[in-house]
Amino acid sequence: MYKKALPVAMAAAALVTLAGAPASAAAPVAPAAATASAVTVPRIEILPGTSLRLREPNSVFVCPEGEVLTGRDHKGDENGWTTYWCGRIVIDGEPVFVKNGGWSPTVVESSSRFSAFNDRVILGRRHDGDENGLTQYFTGTVHWRDTQVRVASRRWTTAMKESDHLGRASYNEVMIGRWHNGDENGDTFYEFGKVALTVGG
Repeated sequence: MYKKALPVAMAAAALVTLAGAPASAAAPVAPAAATASAVTVPRIEILPGTSLRLREPNSVFVCPEGEVLTGRDHKGDENGWTTYWCGRIVIDGEPVFVKNGGWSPTVVESSSRFSAFNDRVILGRRHDGDENGLTQYFTGTVHWRDTQVRVASRRWTTAMKESDHLGRASYNEVMIGRWHNGDENGDTFYEFGKVALTVGG
């Protein structure tokens, strides 16, 4: 009788021991798969900047420091009025640094096509005389922290009559080119590009 009761008592004691065992003694559980941290995309904004209206002939306009060209309009003939619009690029709440490059080679206004490359943007324009006079564009590069801002999704506008038109950039775009044919009754086109931090925009 004593010999049979001993194994039963030992089994009961073993059950009590397991029931009271701390959780650390349980079988190890595989750690949950690490979740990939969300990629934060910098927020890019172009805020309204300076605008200026001036006579077209023998005119020079360059956006103030830290601003880039975002639009132009013209009313009238070669002696009419031209208005320029500039914008301030802000990325994650920080204003960008605009590095001036210089003036482009001169082109005859009545048969001119200019397009800035290598992620340059237009900062200003100079024009002398009438439609047969010379035009130049002032360009620069844009930098945020240690990164040069890229120009993506380049596009040309449809034709606009030079003597009565308004060419303005769309959301997050800047001016990077202009094309004009003829006199004040000829066609003007603008090239705009989207501000981006990567090639793909």
